[in-house]
Amino acid sequence: MSQRAPIRAKRVLPGFSLSLGTTLLYVALVIMLPVVALVLKGAEIGPAQFWSIVTAPRTLAALRVTVTAAAVATLFNALYGLLMAWVLTRYDFPGKRILDALMDVPFALPTAVAGISLTALYSANGWFGGTLHSAGIEVVYTLGGVMLAMAFTSTPFVVRAIQPVLEDLDPALEQAAMTLGARPFAIFRRVILPAILPAWLAGSTVAFARSLGEFGAVVFIAGNLPFKTEIAALLAFIRLEEYDYQGAAAIALVLLALALLLLVVSNLLQFRAARHLEVGS
Repeated sequence: MSQRAPIRAKRVLPGFSLSLGTTLLYVALVIMLPVVALVLKGAEIGPAQFWSIVTAPRTLAALRVTVTAAAVATLFNALYGLLMAWVLTRYDFPGKRILDALMDVPFALPTAVAGISLTALYSANGWFGGTLHSAGIEVVYTLGGVMLAMAFTSTPFVVRAIQPVLEDLDPALEQAAMTLGARPFAIFRRVILPAILPAWLAGSTVAFARSLGEFGAVVFIAGNLPFKTEIAALLAFIRLEEYDYQGAAAIALVLLALALLLLVVSNLLQFRAARHLEVGS
């Protein structure tokens, strides 16, 4: 009796070698090549000069403004993004599809256009800015304006990271906790939060990294006042306009190192959260 030859599952993409080779080529040309070029340019500076550039008072002030604004914007988006993802997945209401689509507007809208729009809305004679100005609150050309622009451009990262996890969460787990007498907050803390925590951390970290490098949306609303609202990305751009390529490369390397550090910490936190969830289950 003859045995049938094993049937191989059909693949949508070509063979492994071709698919992997194409992917690695894209990563090398589009992602790694600019990063390596930046690192090599920074290596030409030398440790002493590099330290002198990054510890200059104006550079430290720009980094402080950038990190502070990015941290506050990320904290806001971590809470707001969780709330918005919860609303979009747990409730049905008129206009839900429109609200869901609006979450992707910061992705589609050019950042420069977003900066101009925010400046027009929150200026002293703008729709929102007029009311705030009457109350003595200034947004444009302040640190609050920088935070607002960063929060606007990074909101979708948190929402889109949490939303699919909430959609795939088995309702039977919550129902079982309810039958055992658990209160709503206890259900969220013991059942829902461990499931969404890795995605929540990932979305918040990417939002933070995006805010650190934001330029177009911030440059208009910030006013770019040195030591007050000047961000690090703008300072690097100014150094390029002054033909100070070493200064621009040093500032860019600091931002790159911060972003990579965030990604490493995020991956470690996600790994530990996932391991804790597996052990708990």
